Amino acid sequence: MSDVNELEKRLGDALDRIARSARSLGNGALGAADGETLADLRAQLEAERNKTAQLSERVNAVRQRQDSSVTSLERRLARMTEQLDLQSLEMLRLKKANTKLIEANRQLREGHEAKVIEPSAINRALLAELEALRAERAADMAEMEDVLGELKPLITEGDKHA
Repeated sequence: MSDVNELEKRLGDALDRIARSARSLGNGALGAADGETLADLRAQLEAERNKTAQLSERVNAVRQRQDSSVTSLERRLARMTEQLDLQSLEMLRLKKANTKLIEANRQLREGHEAKVIEPSAINRALLAELEALRAERAADMAEMEDVLGELKPLITEGDKHA
């Protein structure tokens, strides 16, 4: 990018020198040779203007590609952040469910050791296990969504090339 800027500066300086020369020639009396020189300088000036226009188009094209790349990366970052938040929530839910399951199993163990198992303790243990299984499934689904989210662009790109 700095090379393009340097070239633009050099071209601009050259165009200025040519314009100054053309003005100084235009102020004096023009002979036949001076007219040819002036025509040659004008042709060079026009050539330099064309080169400058082409370089400006290239610079604009590079800027547009960079802008589209940045936009694409920002969208991808937002999507990944959203997926990470979802996974964090599912992991938190799984942790809570496992904590309840551990507590319910502890109560069952204590009841078994005391030879007194309450039906409500069994119900709590079963509910905690069911909740833990659901939380684990939700975490697996969130992970599957992440995998599919990464594969989807590759699949659509493959369809375009097929």
